[in-house]
Amino acid sequence: MPNAYEAMNDAELKAAIADLEKQADDLRALDLKLDMARGKPSPQQTALSRPMLDLLGSESDLSDEGVAADNYGCPEGLPSARRLAAELLGVDEKNVIVNGSSSLNLMHDVVCNAYTHGIGGNKPWSQQGKVKFLCPAPGYDRHFTVTARYGIENVPVPMTPEGPDMDVVRRYVEEDPSVKGIWCVPMYANPTGITYSDEVVRAFAHLKPAAPDFRIFWDNAYCVHTFKGEGDRLLNIFDALEEAGAADLVYEFGSTAKVTFPSSGMAYMTASPADMAEVRAAFASMRVSPEKISQLAHVRFLKDAVGVRAHMEKHAAIVAPRFALVEEKLTAGLADLGVATWTHPCGGYFVSFDGPEGSAKAIVSLAAELGVKLTPAGATWPYGKDPKDTNIRIAPTFPTLEELGQALDVFVVAVKLVSARLAAEAR
Repeated sequence: MPNAYEAMNDAELKAAIADLEKQADDLRALDLKLDMARGKPSPQQTALSRPMLDLLGSESDLSDEGVAADNYGCPEGLPSARRLAAELLGVDEKNVIVNGSSSLNLMHDVVCNAYTHGIGGNKPWSQQGKVKFLCPAPGYDRHFTVTARYGIENVPVPMTPEGPDMDVVRRYVEEDPSVKGIWCVPMYANPTGITYSDEVVRAFAHLKPAAPDFRIFWDNAYCVHTFKGEGDRLLNIFDALEEAGAADLVYEFGSTAKVTFPSSGMAYMTASPADMAEVRAAFASMRVSPEKISQLAHVRFLKDAVGVRAHMEKHAAIVAPRFALVEEKLTAGLADLGVATWTHPCGGYFVSFDGPEGSAKAIVSLAAELGVKLTPAGATWPYGKDPKDTNIRIAPTFPTLEELGQALDVFVVAVKLVSARLAAEAR
């Protein structure tokens, strides 16, 4: 079905383009400098955690259940920090490591260890010839960067409203032993904002990999980041594994990066007992001691999962109006034109936007000319190659509401003008 611009006659389309170019010129004259490129918490959000900085001072007790937070030791993380992480992930604290401030660092180091030393007694990936990693797309660009850095072939897998297309995943995983892993953001996925359905989670748990060293990298970054109503519910992958009688299949990661401070959060991971024993041994050569003082501050501030939920309700009060504004502006400006679709998440940090085929790079470029920086077109696909050039990730959290409104006005004009020009070029 043709969109509004494709349905116009030549004179109408020419007039529409002239009007949109005038709107673009007016916006260009404002000399805006707005940034919607990455999913960063706003200063209002990070300010919510400033009281944590007051909890530890020179006279504070720096011990945690018999562990000295101010000295070497306890490489797995403080007992209370591991217990908090385990509660958030719904797993046994015995299988949890808390280390560093970035879960992406943990993911990188697990990939690095697999590449150089192997998994489960198998040869290192570097000695197995060409190896592959599945990348649900659109997805998280930094995931794809990790595996690409080691020369691992990133293979795109289509995303559906329920999660990755499991028929495609199953075919790759169960028929090709060179496939060693898959990146997953199972709750409020980056950038679509969807949460994997129970059926998809169970399908992951029931995979029968052709490669014994295949692992699912389950990046549960947004499990507490609900901003609308009760939010989504994600089936616990380890419960699904137990139900399927499977083990040694999943590494799960999380952090408080966007709960407290992105620069100084608390990162953690879990897996089966056997996989965690291997990870601990690998990390022993890299890490003498985690940031235990930061962990102590986090636990004293957040306390437990109930405390985290209460804290995240404060985040939601800041974040929700921004996502509501995205919905309002896109609906008012584009809904009746048939040129775009976008997601409607209940949590997370992004909205996934799709314009006409062949439009994304042009929209991002035009928006930049008009003073709005967006995530590069194609970033949500492996190697930056969106096959249809349609997808753009919208990150609305960092700007103020006023700035966001201006940025979205620019974005809508850019989408309209690029769509109209594409319709004219097709004639």
